[in-house]
Amino acid sequence: MDVLLEVSGLVKRFGGHVAVDGATFEVERGSISGLIGPNGAGKTTCFNCIAGALRPDGGRVVFAGEDITGLPSYRVFRRGLTRTFQIPQELGALTVLENLMVVPEEQAGERIQESWLRPWRVAAQEREIAERAHEVLAEVDLGHEAQNRAGNLSGGQRKLLELARALMSSPSLILLDEPSAGVNPTLTLRLIERIRALRDRFGITFLVIAHDMDLMLRLCERLIAMADGTVLVAGDPHDVLENAEVQAAYLGAQAL
Repeated sequence: MDVLLEVSGLVKRFGGHVAVDGATFEVERGSISGLIGPNGAGKTTCFNCIAGALRPDGGRVVFAGEDITGLPSYRVFRRGLTRTFQIPQELGALTVLENLMVVPEEQAGERIQESWLRPWRVAAQEREIAERAHEVLAEVDLGHEAQNRAGNLSGGQRKLLELARALMSSPSLILLDEPSAGVNPTLTLRLIERIRALRDRFGITFLVIAHDMDLMLRLCERLIAMADGTVLVAGDPHDVLENAEVQAAYLGAQAL
């Protein structure tokens, strides 16, 4: 197996509460994997530790053969690992196109001297970035919304915009946090199609958090089940959902 992401013994504490307690799992390059578990299982905290939003208290995160444990999010991002959020973080006052154009780092137009002394260079780079942004919007079926304000998009379209912004960095791995939350069934099916197409066309690896088990069964080739901060089991989606420990974890959470 060609492992792209390896999480080993990951630990994250908040005071006396252990949110992630020795979580260990692997994600194969080019796969679409799912991270499931009841509320409070530690899934999002695990995402935050992997992506650099939180510094883990123990364990290791290895991405593409490099130990990235504890690196800040901007350095993780530069290595080709990016994430989306359960609640979309769009810049509502900007257009959909502009939301994508601000993603690339170190643009010439960000430096005052370049804007004054080499305006042609700034303009040329902006044209290149805009072209790339239009291509990405077409990939997620948002091309027709390019000039609309991001704040006017529907909930489902904002999820697609989150995915599009992640794609602007040409990542190797995207962590998707609840991509179908608040999205109608029709758009959820489109989202599944887009994710699969992006994996097949560009070789992007996906690790997805979702409570929608129908989505996970349709989308994922492998599931990783967590409860109380630890990984219970990983493997074929149907086998994982039929696992006695996984079912007990969900039933126990429902009883609370």
